[in-house]
Amino acid sequence: MVLSNFIQFNLLFYSFIAGIFTGILFDIYRVIRGLELPNKVLGFIEDLLFWILTAIIIFVFLLYSNDAIMGIYVYLFIALGVYIYIKLLSEKLIYGEVKLLRFFVRFIRITFNLIIYPIRLLFNYFLGKDKNKG
Repeated sequence: MVLSNFIQFNLLFYSFIAGIFTGILFDIYRVIRGLELPNKVLGFIEDLLFWILTAIIIFVFLLYSNDAIMGIYVYLFIALGVYIYIKLLSEKLIYGEVKLLRFFVRFIRITFNLIIYPIRLLFNYFLGKDKNKG
């Protein structure tokens, strides 16, 4: 199948972007997982699930952007995108990812406490009334 130059450029460009996206996902995974490995079996399962999820996301991205035309050059440009991201941007962006993750964890914790607090008050009120009666 003969592809025009524009289609070939798009294919390589989106493959490169998919590689950068894979690098970003890998950094997010590293931040969430942390640097320590508590259990080798658990770490293996986490790694396997991460790479399966990443493969699905990249495949859907390439399917949407270039009909999932997969050739050796697509894999090379994905690898090139990952390499460039890791060498040039990873150290600078991982700090922002850590701050963003901390913000989201704090936001979820505060939201959860705001939702649970009235339920806890009602539970303690009714439980407290039962204790005073007996």
